[in-house]
Amino acid sequence: MRATALRASSVRKTLKRADVKALVAIPVLLVVLVLDLITKAVAVATLAPSGLSNPVFGNWFRFALVYNPGAAFGLHLGDYSRWIFMALTCGALIILWRLYQQTAQDDLRKILAVSLVAAGALGNVIDRIRSDLGVVDFIDIGFGVHRWPTFNVADMAVSGGAFLLALVLWGEEKREMAAAAAVAVATDASESADLPR
Repeated sequence: MRATALRASSVRKTLKRADVKALVAIPVLLVVLVLDLITKAVAVATLAPSGLSNPVFGNWFRFALVYNPGAAFGLHLGDYSRWIFMALTCGALIILWRLYQQTAQDDLRKILAVSLVAAGALGNVIDRIRSDLGVVDFIDIGFGVHRWPTFNVADMAVSGGAFLLALVLWGEEKREMAAAAAVAVATDASESADLPR
């Protein structure tokens, strides 16, 4: 009877921990994914035919419909790019899921970062599944002939989330190194105190 009560208590604590993380992750994932899908649909409906430039703020910020069969920045791996990048994205989503599961419930920055990257990856993989033309990109920034590769909302989520995740992981590494150094100093001090005088 007591074992059952302990298991029930453990399950409740696990559910509460998952709920806190989910309260951050699910809304971020859904908002970014829906925003990405809507903006891509609007781009396809209003910016066709592909390649025409539509200035928004002068020449430096414009909309231009582009289908990207490759990966970020036009990376292309031949006829099988679509399938290769779909497989790589699925692998990345599995890694992100594991990272999400291992993340502490109070680590909101890490949960946000993982959610942003996952939402962006999902948005772009949906494009790859829906069309053999590639991922819909439409945001074009730059000056004159010096342009950044055309991108979309999903790309912004992946980039922003990856940057935030790198900062979070770097901070974790610094804290772990500081803790290890503190333990080493304490161990040295303890050993010095134990030496006969």
